Amino acid sequence: MPDVNAESRPATPSAESTVAARLAVPAGVMAAVAGAFAYVGTVDPYQPGHYPVCPLYRLTGIYCPGCGGLRSAHSFIHGDFLAALQSNALAVVGYLGFAVLWTVWVVRAVRGRPVRIELGSRQLWVLGTLSLVFTVVRNLPFGGWLHP
Repeated sequence: MPDVNAESRPATPSAESTVAARLAVPAGVMAAVAGAFAYVGTVDPYQPGHYPVCPLYRLTGIYCPGCGGLRSAHSFIHGDFLAALQSNALAVVGYLGFAVLWTVWVVRAVRGRPVRIELGSRQLWVLGTLSLVFTVVRNLPFGGWLHP
């Protein structure tokens, strides 16, 4: 006798479709980042008038941790890694950190394993302290090599 409830059973998704579904969010994040980098690579931040000036720098003359980030991204995209480091070394570390984390995310998504990045208070304090030290050093006379 045929199974009368066969129509009510959901079809089992294929392995390819589940992998594609798991990769949708990392692919979307990469598309957004690539779009932002493409825009910065096209619209030159070294030319005045294309982007607003950092409000902290405009008001105080102090470089924030993000100052020079657009110039750094522009130089990084064009393969001038020394200029990228000179514009904002912390941003270059961030680009490389993003690349590593995104790769781990994709590999784990393909394998069907969740990605959990759990930063405890110690790691957050370390990141905050590194940012603060970078900001202070780049604004001191001997940290001129860190100016954007």
